[in-house]
Amino acid sequence: MLTRFSVAPLHTMTRSLAAVAMGREAPDLVITGARVLSTYTERIHPGRELWIKGGRLAVVKPAGTFKKSKLSGAKIYDARGGILAPGLVDPHVHIESSMMTACAFAEAALLNGTTTVFCDSHEIGNVCDVAGIEWMLEDARRAPLSVYLTVPSTVPATNATLETAGGDLTPAKIGKIFDRWPEAAALGEKMDYISVAMGDVRSHGILAEALKRGRPVCGHIYGREFVAAGAASGITDTHEAIDREIANDFLENGVWVFLRGGNPQTPWHSLPQAIKAVTELGANPKRVCVCTDDRDADDLFLFGMDWVVRQAVAAGLSTSAAWSLGSLHPATRYARDGDFGGLAPARRADVVLLNDALEVQNTWFGGELVVEKKKITPLLDRALSHPYRYPRAAYATVKLPRKVTLTPPLPKESVTANVIRLVPPGIVTAHDRLALAPAVSWAAQFAQHDLCFLTVVERHGRNGGVGYGLLREFGLRDGAVASSVGHDAHNIVLAGTNESDMQLALATVKQLRGGVCAVRRGKVLASVALPIAGLLSDQRAPVVAKQTTALKRAWAVLGCKVPYMGFNLLPLSVIPELRLTDKGLVDVLGMKLVPLFG
Repeated sequence: MLTRFSVAPLHTMTRSLAAVAMGREAPDLVITGARVLSTYTERIHPGRELWIKGGRLAVVKPAGTFKKSKLSGAKIYDARGGILAPGLVDPHVHIESSMMTACAFAEAALLNGTTTVFCDSHEIGNVCDVAGIEWMLEDARRAPLSVYLTVPSTVPATNATLETAGGDLTPAKIGKIFDRWPEAAALGEKMDYISVAMGDVRSHGILAEALKRGRPVCGHIYGREFVAAGAASGITDTHEAIDREIANDFLENGVWVFLRGGNPQTPWHSLPQAIKAVTELGANPKRVCVCTDDRDADDLFLFGMDWVVRQAVAAGLSTSAAWSLGSLHPATRYARDGDFGGLAPARRADVVLLNDALEVQNTWFGGELVVEKKKITPLLDRALSHPYRYPRAAYATVKLPRKVTLTPPLPKESVTANVIRLVPPGIVTAHDRLALAPAVSWAAQFAQHDLCFLTVVERHGRNGGVGYGLLREFGLRDGAVASSVGHDAHNIVLAGTNESDMQLALATVKQLRGGVCAVRRGKVLASVALPIAGLLSDQRAPVVAKQTTALKRAWAVLGCKVPYMGFNLLPLSVIPELRLTDKGLVDVLGMKLVPLFG
């Protein structure tokens, strides 16, 4: 973290904070004339002011107390009747999904009142192993944001017979990350939940590295039948509760539930259904949080943690209870509530100023004003202008074969095809067995069955493997799309209607050293360059957001029904039912490869 925003450890400040609280010593900053939202009692108190010393809160006083005192020297900020609340704490986020570095990510986060995040960097781990994770941690230390790591637990997501990844985080490697990096707060989402339930030795060896160090374990579980086995294995949170029944199961099994809110047009908005475990089934929300999980660059500005909190209010929670789900509860889950999550003495002065609609107006990070009137301050702008620079190796991760065919041969006789069918909102897919009669061209098959090609190309320089599939109900009628962010191995995933446009899309990704693009009739309609590990841009957040918006428009022009972040999940071979990796089609429930035509 930048020295400018560092806050001294509490044990070095207790005498000074006590002196300020007792009125013997002046604070550095007083924020006055405000209502204060208490996450501890879930009430909003009128007429208060905060006294801040050394980047920490010393005391909450009635408004006007400092002015009436004999103390002097403090800066005074008039909040003009707004609501002061603790900075938001995101308990589960993938910074790489924003396609930005941690330094760039901080800009959008602070604009949305988020001052602390717990991130799982399994994306860069899948590409660059331990080195990539440590690059991200160095990046995070430079970012004007409190960033903790939930150590990636499932790299690769499946065994080498099912996909090719660049990284391989063994139990021993994970243990060393915990021991070397104090920011390593927990074990990240254990995505291979079926393997966990079935007692896989490696999976449980990784769990043991966290449990024997007393670190919490984050989960990723689909299916009510796996809840108890996950909890029995030491998993104590999940962000994958998609409805009220499974959310209720998690809570009854002692598992924290992170209600995931996101752009309603994407698969990342399960909050409205899962929150019904509280609003309809009567579960107590004391072990419930809200989180973002994944955000692309422009959605990060539009649908931040503050927006997720407002969604919880819209779903029936009180203002103070909803804000607690986004601040005190996540801090408590990770045993960091002595620093974050509330406006009380000794806590970091991570403070947001809200209007009555819970929209962020100002953000103070460690007592420093970094956002004012919904705009970043010159102080923050200077900090963001000196980001961490990733090493040269991070820019050389897209290693493609020289020549590759991207479409399978057209069957000359009747066959049954194993087809991936998209199921709205797009996280889970269906396994269709589609009878294909002989046709004169692939175009004829596509028109009859609403199909397009789906192809995955290995990009880590390991074997040059290519997996072929057919994708149903994607909506693509003409052209191609490609991405180097194909979860979780992050090989190149392409969809298209013809070989030439798909070749152009692949060549574009290679030229960009990683990225996402949309192509039609020999022309690149839009692209976002992601040269750092094929995952991240090295540009500032507003630049990446503008590029992302243009890409979304091109995506829509091509008719794609699932947003590109959902498209990136099509190789993710731990989510049912049928996925495609560089090794071929994966039957997720059976954890086995199946042929395209059988």
